[in-house]
Amino acid sequence: MARLRSEIEVTCPCCQTTLVIDSNLGRVVSHKEPDRGNKPELGDAHRILAEEAARREAAFEQSVNSEKTRGDALSRRFEEALRQAREEPITKPTRDFDLD
Repeated sequence: MARLRSEIEVTCPCCQTTLVIDSNLGRVVSHKEPDRGNKPELGDAHRILAEEAARREAAFEQSVNSEKTRGDALSRRFEEALRQAREEPITKPTRDFDLD
């Protein structure tokens, strides 16, 4: 496509996209994104989805196992606190009024 005199071609410093800007219109006329080498191939889509599904399943299983053992840990902590409460002598709490 032939460019007009009022069109300016600019390269974005962040993403390296080439923008063609028409100064008379004050807007972007066209843009071209650079080729990215790290795009996944369509043939690899099934493998990528399977890996993500396996990762999600592993995270879910870890969450389930931690919830199962959480109840045991809480009951052990409760039993320990109850045992300590029984062993400690009962004392009258000190008040600020008693310190004078």
